[in-house]
Amino acid sequence: MELVEATQPADTGEPKEPEYSNPLLRPTLTGDVEGVQQIFADPEDPDGEKAMQLLMEKDIVGRDLLYAISMAGQSAVIRALAKYGVVMKDKTARGYTLLHCAAAWGQLETLKTLVELEADILATTFRGEKARDIADRYAQTDCVEFLDWAEAKQALRTFITHIQATIADPEKVQGRLNKEDKNMSLSACRVKSDWLENAKEPTRQDFLDQKQQLEDIMLPIFTKLSTPRPPTAKSTRSALNCSKI
Repeated sequence: MELVEATQPADTGEPKEPEYSNPLLRPTLTGDVEGVQQIFADPEDPDGEKAMQLLMEKDIVGRDLLYAISMAGQSAVIRALAKYGVVMKDKTARGYTLLHCAAAWGQLETLKTLVELEADILATTFRGEKARDIADRYAQTDCVEFLDWAEAKQALRTFITHIQATIADPEKVQGRLNKEDKNMSLSACRVKSDWLENAKEPTRQDFLDQKQQLEDIMLPIFTKLSTPRPPTAKSTRSALNCSKI
């Protein structure tokens, strides 16, 4: 029987296409929003099924394609991806977020987009650095100023929410606050919430001043909440009965 030598196809020197490349790379990193939308929105697109998996595929330190998109400053792409349910709150193994990356690269508009999408501006890395600290380390002044502004705004909003939740908790207010106290607290919160919604180009100092005003209004209320409840008739009778035993 004649042996036939197995041969390999001749190497022509032409670059070989990988079996499967990430179809999201080009549109996301070049800002091709329509290309991104087509991949996610078209059910007949063969790349659509793998789009989310490829987007969230992580490297050895926990970074996915979103980190490259943030560093490249592709804010419109981030907005488009958010509409398809992509979460922008992931962290790497060392605690770095998309905000940290955008801050390091000075991508101000991307920072604004991520904050609007409720990225955590207080998240810290393994070194205890917030995105604001990273921006400061790399002398990204505009980013530092914006993140200081955003943090002051969030602090005011969080304080309002805290007050509303406290006043709505019967266990905390029963026997300590009267109806007038509750109404005054909720009214103060409404005023500050309205200000947040309607203020035209507020500064960081404006947010700090509004929060301080609210703290001053709430000081006597919180003082009442921190004092022990006065004994009720029922608890007094129980104490007397116990003393007779």
